[in-house]
Amino acid sequence: MTTANSRFRVDAIARAHRTIAREFTNSPQFVADSLSDLPGVQLTLKVETVNRIRSFKGRGADFFVQEFQDASTRLVCASAGNFGQGMAVAAARRGMQLDVFSSLHANPLKVQRMAALGASVHQAGEDFDAAKAAGRLYADEVGGLFVEDGCQREISEGAGTIGLEMLRDTNGLDAVVLPLGNGALIGGVATWIKAHAPQIQVIGICAGAAPAMEQSWRARKVIETATANTIADGIAVRVPIPESVVDLQGIVDDVLLIDEAAIVAGMKLALHSLGMVLEPAGAVGLAGVQQHAARFKGLRVATVLTGANASEQDVARLFTPAR
Repeated sequence: MTTANSRFRVDAIARAHRTIAREFTNSPQFVADSLSDLPGVQLTLKVETVNRIRSFKGRGADFFVQEFQDASTRLVCASAGNFGQGMAVAAARRGMQLDVFSSLHANPLKVQRMAALGASVHQAGEDFDAAKAAGRLYADEVGGLFVEDGCQREISEGAGTIGLEMLRDTNGLDAVVLPLGNGALIGGVATWIKAHAPQIQVIGICAGAAPAMEQSWRARKVIETATANTIADGIAVRVPIPESVVDLQGIVDDVLLIDEAAIVAGMKLALHSLGMVLEPAGAVGLAGVQQHAARFKGLRVATVLTGANASEQDVARLFTPAR
């Protein structure tokens, strides 16, 4: 079963929930009544950071590798760091070789963790999209399979298990607010939600400093930007994936932009109200609800805390007074 305008299969999301590694599923979910900075919004949080890679990316990576089922193939991907960690865990579990390409400016913690988990890490290019281009060329050279987060449907279907758990574990929602980078997370979650509770709004959040996906979603075609200079490296997309732009039509209700100060404010809100240190991209959903609080007033809203691989620079931002 699929939803309109989508390659993603609802039955595959259900199968993924039964079969992907248990360390990545059934993550904590609760109503965040401690967030007094968001009056009038009943906010449910789903915490995807309590696993060994500290992010949601293990879900999609594990489902893709398990569905691929060819352990002799050399896998190549590009990652800002979290997807690469998820792929490293999934590949190692099945004895597969993995090469990950990251930019020259990638978060050192994420680079170290990918290598520690068994990936061969290559740093190339000034940003994520340049690293992706280098990875694609390398895959051609070595005869490997280039795995593109946001393109292979199994990755989104694995991420869609978050939507399954959200609906299963809540008494009702009016809106789900999600970070929007390459689209794998929101595509999978929106597929499940629109199949089971189509009245729930699904809203993406992009960094204003990296608006390519927001512009592409509105234009219904790929629009590249010259730069993607956001502190939220996990959603710093400059060149959208064409398939992803098409996938999100009809299942995403709106895409909002937030500024860099709002991202830092979201990180600080998570620290002071929840005792959690999030990376910038991991706090984008929370930051979006906070910056656009007037839009969500009176609604039951859910978002996902997607990652906690904060660099030393990210942590320093938490203790820098606002100007």
